[in-house]
Amino acid sequence: MKISRLLIAWGIIALFMSSCKQPMQEIDLSGEWEVALDSLDKGISEKWYAESFSDRILLPGTLCDAGYGTPCALEPVMEKEIFLNLKRKFDYLGPAWYRKEISVPEEWKDKDIILTLERVIWNSQVWINGMQVEGFNESLTTPHYFNLGKYLVPGENNVIAIRIDNRRQHDISIRNLAHAYTNDTQTIWNGILGKIALTAKDKVRIEELRLTPNIDNQTVNVTVKIGSDDTALVSGKLRLSVKDPKGNKLPEREVEINSMETTFEYSVEDAMLWDEFTPNIYEATATLEVGNMTDSKSETFGMRKLTNKEALLQINDRRLFLRGTLECCIFPLKGYPPTDNAGWEKVFNAARNYGLNHIRFHSWCPPEAAFDVADKMGFYLQIELPLWALNVGEDPKTVDFLYDEAKRIMKEYGNHPSFCFWSLGNELQGDFSVMDKLLTTIKQEDKRHLYMTTTFTFEPGHGSWPEPNDDFWVSQWTKNGWVRGQGIFDDQPASFNKDFSTAIEGLPVPLITHEIGQYSVFPNLKEIDKYTGNLLPLNFKAVAKDLEKKGRLYLAEDNLMASGKLAAILYKEEIERALKTPGFSGFQLLDLHDFPGQGTALVGIIDAFWESKGLITPEEFRQFCSPIVPLARFEKATYINNETFEVQFEAANFSDKALNDVQPEWILKDSKGSTIAEGKLEKQEVAIGNALKLGNASIPLKPVAKADRLTLSIQFAGTDYRNSWNIWVYPQEMPEVGTEIAYTRSFADAEKALNQGKKVLLNPAQEDINGLEGKFVQVFWSPVHFPNQPGTMGILCDPAHPALADFPTEMHSNWQWWDICKNATTMELDSLKNNMQPIIRMVDNFYKNRNLGLLFEAKVGNGKLLVCSSDLIKDLDSRPVSRQLRYSLLKYMGSSAFHPEEELSFEQIKKVLHNVNKKKEEKKSIYE
Repeated sequence: MKISRLLIAWGIIALFMSSCKQPMQEIDLSGEWEVALDSLDKGISEKWYAESFSDRILLPGTLCDAGYGTPCALEPVMEKEIFLNLKRKFDYLGPAWYRKEISVPEEWKDKDIILTLERVIWNSQVWINGMQVEGFNESLTTPHYFNLGKYLVPGENNVIAIRIDNRRQHDISIRNLAHAYTNDTQTIWNGILGKIALTAKDKVRIEELRLTPNIDNQTVNVTVKIGSDDTALVSGKLRLSVKDPKGNKLPEREVEINSMETTFEYSVEDAMLWDEFTPNIYEATATLEVGNMTDSKSETFGMRKLTNKEALLQINDRRLFLRGTLECCIFPLKGYPPTDNAGWEKVFNAARNYGLNHIRFHSWCPPEAAFDVADKMGFYLQIELPLWALNVGEDPKTVDFLYDEAKRIMKEYGNHPSFCFWSLGNELQGDFSVMDKLLTTIKQEDKRHLYMTTTFTFEPGHGSWPEPNDDFWVSQWTKNGWVRGQGIFDDQPASFNKDFSTAIEGLPVPLITHEIGQYSVFPNLKEIDKYTGNLLPLNFKAVAKDLEKKGRLYLAEDNLMASGKLAAILYKEEIERALKTPGFSGFQLLDLHDFPGQGTALVGIIDAFWESKGLITPEEFRQFCSPIVPLARFEKATYINNETFEVQFEAANFSDKALNDVQPEWILKDSKGSTIAEGKLEKQEVAIGNALKLGNASIPLKPVAKADRLTLSIQFAGTDYRNSWNIWVYPQEMPEVGTEIAYTRSFADAEKALNQGKKVLLNPAQEDINGLEGKFVQVFWSPVHFPNQPGTMGILCDPAHPALADFPTEMHSNWQWWDICKNATTMELDSLKNNMQPIIRMVDNFYKNRNLGLLFEAKVGNGKLLVCSSDLIKDLDSRPVSRQLRYSLLKYMGSSAFHPEEELSFEQIKKVLHNVNKKKEEKKSIYE
């Protein structure tokens, strides 16, 4: 036993000594650095690069991480400045210096020594031992590299000084909104993120290993670009070795080289393809030998084929449908993107948990780790240059920067199979000839992606049809009409048999819908406790403070739930219309998660941390957002019980195979869970594609004697593929009720009846009420960013209130409320009585937090008053929802439960609510 242990010990020592003989190739520079802020920009002229600094910082990291800069002095108050974005604890804009002493191994003599700074904003310069290194770097999206070989002195300590300037260098953005450089989502930080290292290289080295798969030929086109100061040295051989996704070594290929660039084909037999279902990753290593100089470079790649054949996205010759969201560099803990896999695994796992397979990086490009994780998980990424500008082409230096940035992006990240789509930027305007030339140049240089000029645009003469050079197209509308619900759902009654087929007729390239959703949700004030890092949620705190001052802080959770549940309902219909449209190639949500910039745009189903807000479970969301979705088409949301409910079932199958022997089963239940009707459709195959007809059902609604919310469900038997929808059914015959109640539209008649001690239902015409325009869909994007839009966030009520006993509802808006809300004027109740408690509230936008309502009650003198600001009299034969609400209110008023506790004078009611000018508020559209 002792001999055995001794042998093991000697073996370990021998192994250690052997490894020690291997020359060191890389030095990690992470750790403590000296730091100095150069706010007056005098560091170069005063030769700070030759000085030492007393302050310290840990790199990788930022000044804000270390507590350097101007402390935030803002208070959480209801001012626009507070709501524009999250606030950094410490702010700094300008140059900063980072200094460190380093020791360089003796064996690095005569080597090229490459300094890598993985991510920097924006400009970097380097000095070694007081001597400035030639050139500078200014990439926003790729590592900054410097060759320090002729400056460092091997065998001795050297001083490296790095100057980082985070001030704006080029005109890439309107109001600094491009997410590569903005305070609206990430922050304009100063520091160095990710890898900070020195790497020793021979004088001849591999600069780029480009891999372009061809699954039709079962080959990979290999391009190797050589770096050397002396082209005469470039003569030798190159070996390429490849490991397949299972770790098996494939046959090695060796080629002779005698130029700075070599291209050849490498055979990959029986290739394992890459997509969302089989994210197979190969690893290639190129080894260069030139005389006694060697270098190697490894890259991963995937065997995939991405095309736009027949104006449809296709992956490996199969239909591809993108279920996407945006990532706008939203990292609310630190204020900058992670450079490690763990940080990105949280993002992609959350997106996959909610059924997504695609992320668009809006006006920025993420670090290497994001691509690594997306490769392994099978996500399709859209990358954009750091560009969101209205004047593209005006500044030649900016155009040059964009050309250079594009080359850097394709070199650093182009091999990743997840890198599928590339747009020049977001909502671009300017000189489209300049954009087209830039796009053409990139496309000719790199064939691995599909390309687009701009992700949507408001440019006159552009934006309603693809640009000539586009491979795919992302838009909100076409010249034939809308392709997203934001322009439809508030203006048209609910209908579930529609899609966007007419709008996309004749499109020459695949369409992906642009930024669908944008339904604002009330802040989750519990989220405040999550902000333990660099950013301060002053906006959330301001809302909490304002609600507390108004005595309505207790409503915050209900406001969140009411507005958020409505948002989830609207997102469901958005997604299903896209899935129903033949010829669609996908959608991009704005957003699955909250956007804390641009006036606090809380448009997400989950929060900015990619965590649940409790609005809808991932399992529920995946019922309508996943590779396989059962769907239903039916005419409307509300019915009378003398009608027959006609429904056509269909499916969208964007999985990797057809489904055989599918047995669709449907069932219609009432709110108590009792079955109204059920059935089975024919057993069948469900092919790949959408608008796949499954069968029909015709259901008489006569059995529904009482107003009720029904649930229609369909499931593929024996699977988890299911979906469900609500419809509302109301009785045709309504009994007489409330005959002793005075119903009136007149303020004068109401006053007279109240003076007589009567029960009065006052239901003024919309134009007779002071208030806000009636809205069903909640405020768009942000009430701060778009302050002039008429904005509420859905109804909030107690379904158990006796006034609603005969009106089926949840606590939030659902489709049956469309008629109520659109035929209403929302009442402002703050001036009527402090903290008035309406029976039906309208959740106000969080920037104003007014007390709004559609229904309230009060004791007025000897009478009892119920005021409803939604029309309960016009065309009730065709408006069963309003007729039912009227019935429920009158029945309530005729019961002993009608006993208002609030006391008001009618004079006060008239003063606040009566619009004596009868001038309806002008309807405004944010799209005009």
